[in-house]
Amino acid sequence: MTNGITRRAALGALAAPAIIGLTRSARADTRTLKISHQFPGSGADGGDFRDRVCRKFAEEVEKRSKGALKFEIYPNSSLMKTFAQFDALKKGALDLSLYPTTYAGGEIPELNITFMPAVVTSYEQGYRWKKAPIGREMTAILEAKGVKLLTWMWQSGGIASRGAPIVKPDDAKGLKIRGGSREMDMMFKAAGAATSNMPSNEIYISMQTGAIDAAATSSTSLISFKLEELSKGLTAAGGRSFFFVLEPLLMSKSIFDSLPPDQQKLLTEVGEELEPFGLEGSKADDKRLADVYAKAGATVIEMDQVALDQWRAVARESAWKDFAGRSANTARFLKMAEEA
Repeated sequence: MTNGITRRAALGALAAPAIIGLTRSARADTRTLKISHQFPGSGADGGDFRDRVCRKFAEEVEKRSKGALKFEIYPNSSLMKTFAQFDALKKGALDLSLYPTTYAGGEIPELNITFMPAVVTSYEQGYRWKKAPIGREMTAILEAKGVKLLTWMWQSGGIASRGAPIVKPDDAKGLKIRGGSREMDMMFKAAGAATSNMPSNEIYISMQTGAIDAAATSSTSLISFKLEELSKGLTAAGGRSFFFVLEPLLMSKSIFDSLPPDQQKLLTEVGEELEPFGLEGSKADDKRLADVYAKAGATVIEMDQVALDQWRAVARESAWKDFAGRSANTARFLKMAEEA
C-alpha cells in the first residue's frame, strides 16, 4: 500500500504545468492561455484521460492557429484550488478549466441537475442534453455568469469502499460517504449514511485516515487517484449507474470574447471535435475499472437494474424532491432533464 506522503509526492510530480508548444522563437503576437483542472497529469504512457483531453485541445488549437494560441496546463489543482476555479473563470482570472459543473451548484442551483443521482442513467441520454432545451438553457445560464462551455463530456462512476461493496441503499446505512454533490449527499443521507464534501483529488487522504468509509466518484477518478490501494469493495457501473456527472471544458467568456472571431471559431470547433474522444475515454475507463480493483484484491460487484431502481426511488423522494422544490426554475430543469 502506498502511504499518504508517497501518494501526495507522486501526484505532486504531475502537478507542474505542461507548456504546450512554447519555443524561443515564439511569435510576437502569441497569446498564452492557462488550463487548470483537479485531475492527475498524463504522459506518453497514459494517465488520466481528462488531462489528455486538455492536451489534445491545446495541441490542436496551437497547430490550427499556427502558433497564435499556446497553452500552459496545470493538473492536480496546482495553479489554484479546485473550488476556486469557477469563480476565477467568471472573473477572467483563469482562462480555461475542465471542471465538474455541479461544483458551481451553490451559486447556480440549476447546475446541480448535472450530477443529480439517477436522472441520467446512460451516456446516450446525457449527450442528448446538448441539443435539447435543457442543454441550451444550461449553456445560456453559464454564459450569463461569464463562462463558456466548449466541450461536453459526461462520466459515469461507482463507489469505492474500505469495506464491503455498497450496492443497494441498505448497504450505505451507518457509513460515512463522499457523494460529490449536494444531491448525491441527500440521497446517501436518505439511505441512512452520513456524508462528507470534498473534491475528488482529496478522497485518497480521507479514505486513508478513515475520515470517510467510501466514496462515489467517476470511473476515471477511481482509477487515477489509486483508490484501489485503500478499497476492499467496489460497485462498478456495469453499463448502468445512478452516477453520471458533466465534466466539460469551460472557458472564461471575457477571455473568449477578447479573442478575434477566427480564434473564437477555432476554439469552439476543436472543443466540439473532442467530444467523441471524451466519450471513448469515459467508456474505456468504465470497462477497465473492474479489472484494476479486482487485481488489487477488492470484491467487485456491478450494479444491476434492481439496485438501480432502488437508488432511483430513494433519490426521487430526497434529492429530486428537494431540487424541484427550490424554485420554479429548478422544477422546470428537472422536468426538462426527464424529457431529454
